[in-house]
Amino acid sequence: MAKKLARTFGCPIEFTLHVLGGKWTTVILCYLRREPLRYADLRRLIPTLSDKMLTARLADLSERGLVEKERLAGQRREVYALTPTGRSLGVAFGELYRWGEKHAPVFGVTVTDPLAHLN
Repeated sequence: MAKKLARTFGCPIEFTLHVLGGKWTTVILCYLRREPLRYADLRRLIPTLSDKMLTARLADLSERGLVEKERLAGQRREVYALTPTGRSLGVAFGELYRWGEKHAPVFGVTVTDPLAHLN
């Protein structure tokens, strides 16, 4: 369950980071930004994430209005997809992604492209 939102934040960035809080939240949103995915697909893409944590993060994202379950036309399986509010984070995520690519070497870390194998 998502933490209750404070009524006041000192800065828009503070509010945004609070909404996106949680270790796996941004990773899940990164994958869903590319395309709607079934629960099993997310588990396969993020193997170090437990079922319990994935379920909790998806519930948090749904409660916050960033992700929704939907049934694709002609399919029985449900997928998780970004809502319009979730999709509106695309520009910000793009900038964060580029910042991480550019500055990772400065911090002495290596980052991989989590979506490279989906191309």
